[in-house]
Amino acid sequence: MLRLPAFELARPASLDAALELLAAHGADALPIAGGTDLLPNMKHRLFEPKVLVSLQDVPELRGVRRTADGDLVLGAMTRLADLAADEELAELAPGLVQAAGLVAGPQLRNAATLGGNVLLDTRCQWYNQTYFWRQALGFCLKKDGTVCHVVEGGKKCVAAASNDTAPALMTLDATLGFQGPDGRREVAIADLWRADGAANKDVAPGELLVDVRLPAARLGRAGAYGKLRDRASIDFPLLGVAARVDVEAGRLTDAALCVTALAARPLALDVAPLLVGAPTSGAELDAALAAAAALAHKRCRPLANIPGDDDWRREMVPVFVRRTLRAALDGAGPVHGL
Repeated sequence: MLRLPAFELARPASLDAALELLAAHGADALPIAGGTDLLPNMKHRLFEPKVLVSLQDVPELRGVRRTADGDLVLGAMTRLADLAADEELAELAPGLVQAAGLVAGPQLRNAATLGGNVLLDTRCQWYNQTYFWRQALGFCLKKDGTVCHVVEGGKKCVAAASNDTAPALMTLDATLGFQGPDGRREVAIADLWRADGAANKDVAPGELLVDVRLPAARLGRAGAYGKLRDRASIDFPLLGVAARVDVEAGRLTDAALCVTALAARPLALDVAPLLVGAPTSGAELDAALAAAAALAHKRCRPLANIPGDDDWRREMVPVFVRRTLRAALDGAGPVHGL
């Protein structure tokens, strides 16, 4: 049986109080939202905070609202289950709703939050193991060691970003609002990521993700999310593909595509030049989708960082790119399974 290490739990009732606790305890404290990823990682001794600062009672982190200019603002503590069941949001941001609905299983989605998924720790089959297992191997670059077991001689961690909502938010040009000791700052989600699996997010110590803003110009567009995994539920993605397509007068006017679970950060692929101008059906569309799939196959080179044959995962990239783009155009549900 894996046991949690000893820790104190603080339950602040305001954002200011939560930030004060994090500042007071420094590196000994971590925030906890739904805890669906953090607590298993603590059992594996990947994190051993002395204090957990619960965000459950912080009202500033909850709620969904529209701004005066039509943007949609989602509180970071919005549960994934609530996002997945929101019919109005499904019309405004279908790819995001589908991605939220494919995270883990229903029990975990009832606890997990949007902010927690955006800031999910990277994953690797050499890292997400028990302390005993990792110790026997000599640890790794990401935690306690100096060797990368994925890339021989590698000097940078290549643990994979595995957060399903992140690529969907990238196709929507989302902005993340952080609050910290130095006040509030806003970051375009595309600028959040680093190519380093050990620390793949530009988040300062003591900062909290407060909200996610979706610009009005990206709302109401067609979108879809495709997820490759071994089982139809529970599993992290072996590959995630988010697509957004804009259509006017029967032709594509813009498109965005982003993939995840292949490297330390989600990867945006510039498929718009290949798709813009194509009709929504027929041979011309088929050719445009094939070109986008070929670009994705060329750009995406999975590593042996998560379970699943990396060569097979790469061959599934163009398959899921075509399926997800077509699902977005057809207004179909999410693409998942094999």
